[in-house]
Amino acid sequence: MRKVVSIIALILITALAGNATAQQYPTHLIRMVHGFPPGGNVDVIARIMAQEMSTGLGQSIVVESKAGAVGSVAAEMVARADPDGYTVLLVPSAHAVTGAIYKSLKYRPLDDFDWISTVSFYPFVVCVRKDSKFHTLAELLAASTKAEAVSFGSSGLGTIQHMTAELLGNSAKVKFLQVHYRGEALAATGLLTGDIDFLISTPTVAVTHITSGEFRALGVTSRARWSQLPNVPTLDEAGVTGFEMTSWSGLATTAGTPMPIISRLNTEVRRAIDVPQVKSRLESLGGDVRAMSPEEMRALVASQLTLWSRVAREQNIQVE
Repeated sequence: MRKVVSIIALILITALAGNATAQQYPTHLIRMVHGFPPGGNVDVIARIMAQEMSTGLGQSIVVESKAGAVGSVAAEMVARADPDGYTVLLVPSAHAVTGAIYKSLKYRPLDDFDWISTVSFYPFVVCVRKDSKFHTLAELLAASTKAEAVSFGSSGLGTIQHMTAELLGNSAKVKFLQVHYRGEALAATGLLTGDIDFLISTPTVAVTHITSGEFRALGVTSRARWSQLPNVPTLDEAGVTGFEMTSWSGLATTAGTPMPIISRLNTEVRRAIDVPQVKSRLESLGGDVRAMSPEEMRALVASQLTLWSRVAREQNIQVE
């Protein structure tokens, strides 16, 4: 009986200590990690959020780029961190792609994380060079059904741009030739120099080149037309019936983090994205700025793991 009482007392003391720690959170610097090169869409969003959230939380947030293996290096680092809310992951929708096609990950892409909130949603833009012979998506797809090899640039095997192109090919019953680059900026350069035929680009990169006249947009991947390119059709309008692929960004942390900390971070994300300057900067990147509850974000990740697992299976894509 004494032993049972001691165990119960220990559990209560531990729980109370955990609650006290959560109520004091945060008391020191927070690391916001992401898995992509500096200057890209993910890095920019991380820095916007870190700057504003540090104000609300009263602690500095340092952004760290841990690029490698399509974001899995950073994800593994966060999955293995202490579950105390001091290491968070700026996670893009590519996280679900990596979880679907990489078979030797050292973490579970859904269950090794506590999900905090989404930050923004944004479409991709299918772009060609200004002097491309393809003036419509239908022309590009028609060429792909012939012996002609229509090439696209990606940031590497298993990136969200790669898998979106595979989803497009799967939906249109065509195959594209993938050309790998070390990052989206270099892929954009490949399109500018004519080394590839088209690029599925984030708004961060696409709009600058479209505005300058260097790129021509053939379509956006969202369900509805995108406000920044109102004259560009959706892929559904362009002939790929029912096509939709909207990317997203959000925050996660290590599984097992006390719920009061998750709630505090969720509240802080919601506050930060409602700040007019923050919202306008995120929208300038093409984002539909929108928060979710932790439960809703977990369901989103789970559904996309299912989607990309199906695409990987049907397109025979697997990475060891």
